[in-house]
Amino acid sequence: MSKNTSNIDRLIRVVLGVAIAVGAWMYLASLGTLWGSVLIIVGVILIATAAMGFCPLYRIVGISTCKIK
Repeated sequence: MSKNTSNIDRLIRVVLGVAIAVGAWMYLASLGTLWGSVLIIVGVILIATAAMGFCPLYRIVGISTCKIK
């Protein structure tokens, strides 16, 4: 599994992932809504893809923001 996300892409994913997950946990999940759970999962996925440096959706579409081959 080769990296296909650049450092800037990974940083954006971490920031968005944390913001989405924490926001959903604080506001939506405390109300017990389905959307809160979905947003937490989306946030965790963003953080996980940033940590791995690999985005499966990028692979399917054929995109790579990583400059190193």
